[in-house]
Amino acid sequence: MKKLITANEMKTILAKQGPSGVPADAQLTPIARDLLKDAQRKGGTAIKGGASAKASEPVVPDYEYKWTPGSDPQSPADLQAFYHSKEITTLRERMADIGQRIWNKDYVDGNGGNLTIRVGDNLVLCTPTLISKGFMSAEDMCMVDMNGTQLAGTRKRTSEVMTHIGIMKRQPKAKACCHAHPPHATAFAVASVVPPTCMIPEAEVFLGQIGMAPYQTPGSPENADTVGEIGVNHQSVLMENHGVITWGKDIEDAYWKMENTDAYCKTVWIASQLKGGQLKTISGPQAKELIGIRKALGMDDYRENWKECELCDNSDFRPGVICGVPPVAAANGEQPEYDDSAEALVQQITNEVMKAF
Repeated sequence: MKKLITANEMKTILAKQGPSGVPADAQLTPIARDLLKDAQRKGGTAIKGGASAKASEPVVPDYEYKWTPGSDPQSPADLQAFYHSKEITTLRERMADIGQRIWNKDYVDGNGGNLTIRVGDNLVLCTPTLISKGFMSAEDMCMVDMNGTQLAGTRKRTSEVMTHIGIMKRQPKAKACCHAHPPHATAFAVASVVPPTCMIPEAEVFLGQIGMAPYQTPGSPENADTVGEIGVNHQSVLMENHGVITWGKDIEDAYWKMENTDAYCKTVWIASQLKGGQLKTISGPQAKELIGIRKALGMDDYRENWKECELCDNSDFRPGVICGVPPVAAANGEQPEYDDSAEALVQQITNEVMKAF
């Protein structure tokens, strides 16, 4: 049996021997493979004393899959070869890894959630139907065209791939989508409450404004159209009474935005319980600065030309409050006297209820 090398084992090998120390026939986890590729790109020499023996320019790993327009395989044989190619197999492995992560985070239960990666003009990898996202393998993944017709994979594709494709058809930058049911963000979706803006800088930069799509039956053409339209300008979309879908330039990016969304909704929810009223926001000029950072990172924001006063307008957001019966003021504006008869009535009702048990 071939040895499976994990990320931690890969770090040890690279530190002691460099890429040459990795057995040629070893099986690598997706993250271990990324570490190896980074080491090879940086010069390929062993790391000693915590520093590379060959100086290299620091890089940010880029997992975006890029293809040449018009190069999609066409014949059944070519489609199968493409599906089993090294690059696509790596993506399928990464999908299995992300699936385990959303399952470990309690973002999905049962067979909930799904993942997609666009790999061509007319080709999309997707997770299969009726499978736990925590127990998938690369071999479980499907490949479909942009109409949802399955082209490769032994398991049946998820019906909800059409919602992902609904976004991809309208937004070319959406190269991957992640759909899940994270509890806090899904609670906002069930309550039909759009999360406010201008609360946390990281959310402004990495999410922008979160969208809300009206409820449509999951997997239906109507849902694909509705979510697809909202997804053009929103990288995180709450689907009423359903869940959340996020998109990014690659599946890691899309998954991160799922984490960002649920963490943000959780924080806003807790803050609203602490204060029960209007929450503090950053200023409009500060929000403008964050949109600039977002654009510098390659993410568009349709609010770019909004007025500063519009960016942090959360007038539609009504945080939950603890309700109580306010005292009724007397006609002269003074506090009313305590009503003994009301207390006696409450006691009488209580006694009658207790007799019934």
